[in-house]
Amino acid sequence: MPVTLFVIVAVALAWGLTRDPREIPSALIGSPVPQFDLPPVQGRALGLSSANLSGRISLVNVFASWCTACRYEHPLFMRLAKEGIVPIHGLNYKDRPADAAGWLDRLGDPYTRTGADTTGRVAIDWGVYGVPETYLIGANGRIAYKHVGPISQQVLDEIILPRIRAMQARQKGQRP
Repeated sequence: MPVTLFVIVAVALAWGLTRDPREIPSALIGSPVPQFDLPPVQGRALGLSSANLSGRISLVNVFASWCTACRYEHPLFMRLAKEGIVPIHGLNYKDRPADAAGWLDRLGDPYTRTGADTTGRVAIDWGVYGVPETYLIGANGRIAYKHVGPISQQVLDEIILPRIRAMQARQKGQRP
C-alpha cells in the first residue's frame, strides 16, 4: 500500500512539474466580467467599472507600482496604446494612491481608464492570483482570455494580438 501511494503521488508531482504556471485555468472564461465600480487612480479622471467593459473589445491589465514584472511589460502596453488597437484599462491592485499615480506619471499611462482597487476585493472577484495579469474582454462584456504573469513581446505577438484580431474580424462579420 505505501509503495502504491508513493507511485501515485510521484506521478502527480511529475505531471505538475511539466505544466506552465502561466496557464492557470480561469473559471471566468466565457463569463461576464464581475460587477464592480472603482474610483480612478489618484490624478486620473476616469475610474473603471464593469459598465465600461462592454461594447468594444478591450484589455484589462492588473498592475501595481510595487510589481517589478509590471515594469517589464509596461513598455509593451505603452506601444499598444499608441497603436490604438484596443483600449487598455488598468486595474491598480493594492497600491497606495500616491505610489500608483507616481508610477504612471514616471513610466507613462497607457490606460484609457484606471480603477484603484486599494483593498484587492475587485481583484478577488476577477480571480486574480497575483500581478501582473491581463484579461481580454469581448465586446459582449465577457472574459475571453486570461494571461497570468508579465506580457512579453512573444506572448503579445503570438497569443494576444491574434486573439484580438480574430475577435475584431468576427465582430465585423469577417472570417478570422
